[in-house]
This record gives sequence, C-alpha cells and structure tokens, in this order.
Amino acid sequence: MTDYEDATSFLGEWGRFQQQIFFLVCLTTVHNGLAALSVVFLADTPLHRCAIPAHLNLSAAWANSSAPLEALGDALVPSRCSRYRLRDVLEFSERGLLPGVDVNLSVVPTEGCLDGWEYDRSSYISTIVTEWDLVCDDSWKTPLTSSLYFSGVLTGSFLSGQLSDRYGRKIVLFVFMGVQTVFTLIQVFSPSWTVFCALYFIVGMGQVSNYVAAFVLGAEILSPRVRTVFSTSGVCMFFGLGYMLLPLAAYFVRDWRMLLLCLALPGFLYIPFWWFIPESPRWLLSQGRLDEAVAIVRAAAKMNKTEPPAVIFSPLLKKAHNICDLLRSWNILPLVPNTVAIAYFGLSLNTANLHGNKYFNCFLSALVEMPAYFLSWVLFRWWSRRLSLCSTFLLGGSLLLLIQLLPADLVSLPIALEMTGKFAVTTAYAIVYAYSAELYPTVLRNTAVGACSMAARIGSIIAPFFIYLRSYSVSLPYILMGSLTVGSGLLSLLLPESFGMPLPDTISHMQHSVEKRDLVLKRHS
Repeated sequence: MTDYEDATSFLGEWGRFQQQIFFLVCLTTVHNGLAALSVVFLADTPLHRCAIPAHLNLSAAWANSSAPLEALGDALVPSRCSRYRLRDVLEFSERGLLPGVDVNLSVVPTEGCLDGWEYDRSSYISTIVTEWDLVCDDSWKTPLTSSLYFSGVLTGSFLSGQLSDRYGRKIVLFVFMGVQTVFTLIQVFSPSWTVFCALYFIVGMGQVSNYVAAFVLGAEILSPRVRTVFSTSGVCMFFGLGYMLLPLAAYFVRDWRMLLLCLALPGFLYIPFWWFIPESPRWLLSQGRLDEAVAIVRAAAKMNKTEPPAVIFSPLLKKAHNICDLLRSWNILPLVPNTVAIAYFGLSLNTANLHGNKYFNCFLSALVEMPAYFLSWVLFRWWSRRLSLCSTFLLGGSLLLLIQLLPADLVSLPIALEMTGKFAVTTAYAIVYAYSAELYPTVLRNTAVGACSMAARIGSIIAPFFIYLRSYSVSLPYILMGSLTVGSGLLSLLLPESFGMPLPDTISHMQHSVEKRDLVLKRHS
C-alpha cells in the first residue's frame, strides 16, 4: 500500500483545503461541549424543605420552625427530608406556644415530607429534580440520571466506532449529530423522569458518536504537523468553547425545558457542513474505493492551487477487519482513559457543589481547560507520550489528594487546587484521545478510538456516584479520584511509545512501526 502521507505531500501542509477541514470539523464539537455536561444544571438539587399546606393557619414562628435543624457543612439548616409532626405543630400554634421557648423541640415527633417539598427558586425556575421531586428517598435518581446518559455514551462509543470503520466517518458524523439534536428536542417534552432518562441515553449515544467520528476524520485527512494541533488543541479547544457557553446559557435560561431547547437548536446549523466536509480518503483507500479517494484528493489540490501527479495512489487490495483484529493487537491503553474520565467528569460534575456562585464555578471549570488543551499540544508536539501522560496524571492526582488535608475554614484555596487538578486531568484527557489515534491503524482507527472512549465511559458512568459520596464525607471523592489518578500515572509508563512514528494504515504497518521503534530505543540504550 502506497504511504498516504507521501502520496499526498503535494497538497502542502496548510492550504485552503486543510484550513476548511480543520475549522469545520472543529466547529462540530462546539455543540458537544455545550451539551455534554448540561446535567450539571438540568439535574442540580436546590435547597429544599418539607412543604406545609397553605390552607393551615400556622403562626409565623411555627411556619419557620416546622422542621428540625440538621448540619449542612458548617451550618445548621432546616431538615430537607423531615418535619415535626404536623398535627402537633398545628396544636402548638393554635395554643399560642412558641417553639424553643414554650415547647422543647427535641421531644416533638417527626414525620416525612408527606405534602411534598418547597424549593429555593433563587437559582432555578425548575430542574428535573424539582419537576419530579428527586430528593430524599429518591435522591439516588439524580446521579443515576447522569450515569444513564454516560451509559448511552458508552454504547455509542462501542457502536459508532465499528459503524464508522464499516460505513465511513462522514456518514456517522452527520447521522449522529442528527440523533443528538432530534432526541434532545424530544426530551424537552418528557412527561416523566423515566422517559427523560430513556431519551437521555439516546442523546448520549449521539453525543460521543459524532465527536469520535469528527476526531478521527480530521486526524486522517490533515498532515502530520497540523494533525498534532488538531488532535490536541483543535477539537478540544472548540469543545471547551462550547463548555464555556453552557453556564452562560444556563444563567439566562433557568427553566430546564427551555435550557434543553436552547441546547438542541444549534444542531441544525451544521446541516450545510455536509457539502463542505468530505469523506476520509484514508478510509476510502482502506475500503478499496480508490476512485473516490483520488477524486477527493484532486479536488483538494484544486482548492490549494497545486498540480497533482498523474497517478496519486497505487491500486490496493481491500481486506475486511473487525473488532476481533483490534483485540489481537490490544494493550493497556483503555485502562488509562477509564481512570482519567472518573477524575475529569467527577470534577466537572462537582462544580455545582463548590462554594460560591455555581454559574461562575462552572465557567471557571471550563476556562481552565483552554490552557490545558494548549499544554497538551506542546507536550504532544515535543515530548514523549508516556512521560506526558505520567506527569499530568501525577500532578492532578497529587493535588486532589492534597485538598482533603486543608483546614475546613479555607474556601478559596481548595477551589484553586481543584481547578489546578482539573487543568492537569484535562491535559491528560486530551493527550489520551490523540495518543489512541496514533497507535492504531486506519482500518481499525475509529473502532479503536471508540473502544478507548468506551473504556472512558465506564469511568464517566461511575463518576456521578463518586460525587454522591459527598453525602457521607466531603473528602471521600477527592481521596478516591486522587488515588486512582496517581495509580494511572504510574501505569501509563507501561504503554507503547508512538512519538515520531508515522500514522499507521494497516495492522502490519502498526506492528512494523512498533518493532522499528523498539529497535531504535534498544540501540540508544
């Protein structure tokens, strides 16, 4: 098989064709960033307490003291899941007795929130929590909502990779962008939590499928130097831009249904992109579709105003591949994104629990990703893949472990450490995606990247329950995430090195490149 990069070198590095592919493919990921972590606001739990029926004529004193006090951090607040027995409270009120003065509240019997809940409306008009009362005995449904979404992402990672390697990068990209947009619109009209979660599962499938297809499509079309920028900073920064827009949209749209509508509508803006983003010539060649690949490259040469040679690619034989071929060339790389996803999504979902304004904290969490993506490009351009992963993992994990050692009265320093840890973890996350695209060949690249993404989704499914552990101990999520991240940093040293190697097109090409790299390293040692 003719080396693709040598055969297309006449196109140059950064002509009009490469610029169009770079920016259009990157723009498709803005929508992903806007919607991927929307559950932070859609499923946030505002302060709440047991509702008291409006028709009861309680005195102001008893209306304010109808629930026992419980600890929330360092403060005492009215209980969120119980109240004093209402018939006793009504009797005390009618007799003119005062709570804590005439009545010892510690001996008054309590009961559950039999009349529902009152929610603090200062931050939201509504969320799915206030819509369907996902609190107290049903509070487990809130992290499950996120986990079901990420289960859809897991399923999409598995299916889309194989579909993309079988039917093409472009068709999968646009079909699943449509799936994400249409099912988000349907989700706006969810009549129940169960229907919402079922639709959210499908939205998750579309979310990751179009992202992985876009990532692989750009990586395969662009030249080596531009590919490095695209795979690390390019798609990631545009994703981060969408993520930064999320708290801005949530700040102005406080109703969860309207917010979902605002997140869905931008998906229709991508329809014209179909006529400007071509299929991957690398993939077409791997499928034996030589004429179509040549036509795309000749059109690219015309855009770049260069003259293509008479014969661009040599005829080649098509060989079918499937996930079994991937398993035969497997390594421990999928274990790494599994852990980094726990830390990344755990820290992202935790922004609503941090001290201060939740919208600003979410924006800050998105903002720290931008320099992280730039750093991932710097490391990917000039440094070893294994050392890049190891150093960023160890930094992020160490900072998360340090948070739980700080005094409880400090507020700003823990947030600063958490954001710096998020910066390090995000850098590692960006490197893992680009790394996986480098290691595996064209014939299985989308399947491989999808499988690594699938491994990451196992971590993202678990991540909401890591944050749920805050109800038992505020430090516990940081201890678990920090320990796993440090462990993955050490484990990443066992991965194969791909720095300076050409992008493989076949399995034999991948194996030959690894053997060549091992021989060079052996000589230098």
